[in-house]
Amino acid sequence: MTALPHPRLVSLKAAARTAGGEAFALSRLLLAGKAALAAAIAWYLAPYVPFAHDEYSYYAPLGVLVSMYPTIADSAKAGLQAVGGLAIGIAIGLVGLWFVSGPSPRIVGVAIVVGVGVAVGGIRALGTGRDWIAIAALFVLLLGANDAGGFSVSYLVTMAFGVVIGVAVNLAIIPPLYLRRAATRLSQLRDAVSDRLEMLATSIADGEPADEAGQRYLEEILDAVSTDVREAARSRKAHPLARRRRGIETENNRRLRALENTVRQTIELADGIDGLPLTPDAAPPRAALAEAVRATARAVARPLGDPAAATTVEDAEKALARVIETVPARNDGRISPWTRTAVDLSRIIDASRPFT
Repeated sequence: MTALPHPRLVSLKAAARTAGGEAFALSRLLLAGKAALAAAIAWYLAPYVPFAHDEYSYYAPLGVLVSMYPTIADSAKAGLQAVGGLAIGIAIGLVGLWFVSGPSPRIVGVAIVVGVGVAVGGIRALGTGRDWIAIAALFVLLLGANDAGGFSVSYLVTMAFGVVIGVAVNLAIIPPLYLRRAATRLSQLRDAVSDRLEMLATSIADGEPADEAGQRYLEEILDAVSTDVREAARSRKAHPLARRRRGIETENNRRLRALENTVRQTIELADGIDGLPLTPDAAPPRAALAEAVRATARAVARPLGDPAAATTVEDAEKALARVIETVPARNDGRISPWTRTAVDLSRIIDASRPFT
């Protein structure tokens, strides 16, 4: 008999495949190529930057790195924030140099500029520039002692030059626009929800509780897809083709809102399954509910623009109506678990209606 691999080994292999897919995705490789090209250009042109000394040219590729993000808007924002953080850090470093120019030892200056830099870096409005404040202050104190003004100006100007090169290359060479990728991810989420509903239908028919792993997976993929859709929306900002693609963004946002409702109600439906009775007289309504959930799964699975989408939604509504007819009435005034599941299913069906 062949021994099964250890679960931890399987998990590590899955994590390695995921990491490999993320590192070698086409969009990531394109970003890496643009960053490499921009860094080379910045390094080559840095000696010609006015007001900066040649020996500090290595800060230009660093400026490229801090500004190279998947979207143009994020690149420009991060670059400006980094330059702002550097300016604040340089100011702190210059104050530290003045402080240690007297009788105070250098070690006290190091402690002061680092402490002040980290404290000021707590200002959230500075964004990614927060991370550069203490670093810039320390560099000015330790590396700019002999020529504080020349080092500070060269540091700031050369980094800013690298930021400009990074944003320019990101904009000039296949500027990223992730709207269609986001649409694909939304379709993957739609299929995941449909599969989950099929699994819940089987659990209802077999009288088994819904597995928690499926719940967590649905929440995780919703979070991931929501992030992708938001990134796609950011990729439109400052993009030359943004106006032509506005319809795709609007469609993605509508689909995301509908799928968020669908996922939320699917989770509620799964939670309500455990409360359904298992008595012999519950078999008919369980069978009717399972069929209604399967019909709803088919409605959810229909692609955008499918001419049969409206028909599958009607079929799901009819199946839900049969559930309501089959469910026994209660006389104690309390809401039955059948009613709760029917309400959840009705909301999923409503969210699955074709856009008009």
